[in-house]
Amino acid sequence: MRKMLLAFVAAGAMVLSGQAFAADYKIMAPAAPGGGWDQTARTIQTALQDEKISGSVQVVNVPGAGGTIGLAQFANSAKGDPSQLIVGGYVMVGAILTNASPVTLDQVTPIARLTGEFEALVVPAASPIKSMADLVEKLKADPGAVSWGGGSAGGTDHITAGLIAKAAGVDPTKVNYIAFSGGGEALAAILGGQVTVGISGYGEFESQIKSGALRIIGISSDAKVEGIDAPTFKEAGVDVSIQNWRMVAAAPGISAEQEAAIGADVEKLVKSKSWQDQLKAKGWADTYLAGDAFKAQLAKDTEATSAILKDIGLVK
Repeated sequence: MRKMLLAFVAAGAMVLSGQAFAADYKIMAPAAPGGGWDQTARTIQTALQDEKISGSVQVVNVPGAGGTIGLAQFANSAKGDPSQLIVGGYVMVGAILTNASPVTLDQVTPIARLTGEFEALVVPAASPIKSMADLVEKLKADPGAVSWGGGSAGGTDHITAGLIAKAAGVDPTKVNYIAFSGGGEALAAILGGQVTVGISGYGEFESQIKSGALRIIGISSDAKVEGIDAPTFKEAGVDVSIQNWRMVAAAPGISAEQEAAIGADVEKLVKSKSWQDQLKAKGWADTYLAGDAFKAQLAKDTEATSAILKDIGLVK
């Protein structure tokens, strides 16, 4: 009887221990509130807690320079700490190259690519620009007269603007691109008519498009996207397609076991109902790719991005 009681107590202690030591995380969104990275970090936070994968998740914002300010801070202060994560993505890859950042993604521990999102081109409802054709005509007449409002210099938005100009036969180095550190700032400038056209992930504009405050004139997908009432750039005669992606990385200097444990939590996250429901609600594609496969793809994407940035004059 005594043995049975001891076994029962031990089993209960194991359960309590598992609950008590559920991983707590602190996630850095290296951008101002309201943008894609902030949304991604807070969606991860909600899903980890809702699904009881983590007991406590905190999100902090460190904006600036396409995420490279936050990346540098994270790489230096989070070293060896398995409780700290950072959200990043294609924008950060471009910003590292454009800003010649001394800190790169080689100095953190990439865990997984999570989502993909197409770029949307929007104008205020009152804009005389009604279509991609109108935009291209204005761009060809005077490239400097068309101001593009989007995310950080060298990021997906900036790259997309350069590729559109190049496809339209306009010198991409003449693109008048205005970078904003957060989606909220960019959206205010677009809605206020401070820029000619806005460019970002569709999810950041969706509610304003549906309310009629913004008009979408193109989407950067290869084919028509269900639920989005807009032509692809290619359908509108501009031969460009591009997809932004977002990822999560852990601190440098963690052990293989700690990296595996974080990877297991992220895998539970991406397979959870809470996460999958949010992907549908936000229009994010599930592009989950983890471990060594993701690290190999990241190296390829970095090389390809360097070539694109040189081509459009953003990197020498």
